[in-house]
Amino acid sequence: MKRKIMAALIMAALVVSAASCGGNNQPAATTTTAATEAATTTTAAETTAETTTTTEAATEAPETEASEEETEAAEEGDLTPMSFEEFNAAELDSFVVVETYVQAKQGWWEDNGVGQASFYTQTDDHGAYFLYNMPCSQEEYESLVPGTKIKVAGYKAEWSGETEITEATFEIEEGSFIAEAEDVTALLGTDELEAHKNEFVAFKGMTIAPIANADGAESAFLYNWDGSGEDGSDLYFKVTKDDQEFTFTVESYLCGPGTDVYEAVKALNVGDVVDLEGFLYWYNGANPHITSVSAAE
Repeated sequence: MKRKIMAALIMAALVVSAASCGGNNQPAATTTTAATEAATTTTAAETTAETTTTTEAATEAPETEASEEETEAAEEGDLTPMSFEEFNAAELDSFVVVETYVQAKQGWWEDNGVGQASFYTQTDDHGAYFLYNMPCSQEEYESLVPGTKIKVAGYKAEWSGETEITEATFEIEEGSFIAEAEDVTALLGTDELEAHKNEFVAFKGMTIAPIANADGAESAFLYNWDGSGEDGSDLYFKVTKDDQEFTFTVESYLCGPGTDVYEAVKALNVGDVVDLEGFLYWYNGANPHITSVSAAE
């Protein structure tokens, strides 16, 4: 699994400030008349009464202590889910909240005793999110089957062009949705393809091209991008369409040895024409994580 550089977290601090002002009026003359003294005495009495009343009210006002959940929400931001358009417009490293549906997941693992996994998720309006190393117990991981609706709160991040949600927490909600693959074949090699980042997509009529390892030897696929791996490593293969060449990947943590797609790619020959499905992961450009390979229709 590629190690990713986590974006620095920026937490908004709540600052409460209180300001007060007051002044003293100097007497207009040094001689004080009886009327003036009476007015002064009345004013002083009123002031004392107002001060006493204000002080008593402040003393008697009950103190309220925010709950831990309210405090965390205030520190992190609004917990109302945002639209996919709002997510796209959000600044990197900002706090984000989305509702989405699990479509696929990479393998669960532990880091210093903390279980975690990465998830490919999507909404029913084509919004898609990659949840990178989201903490979850193994029991929670097992419950997050494709179609599960979840509310996710975390931080928007980017790594080598891939948009992610990191440091995420989640809660399961009512609802279910499985996305159908969107045919984006015509968008290969165009700027429009990036708008479908992380979506479940399809590529039709792709021709397998030779791919060379670090020594220049060519084959239909490689273990790792340079051929340095072995069975169980990521699979890399090249395809062509309309005289354009693209590199696709079978991510072993998503579809490892023994899965249909892993074994199908190992059986490919240069010149085969295939239809492909997978998630439009991004790594310095389009790097689809393929989940299905079949002979072109």
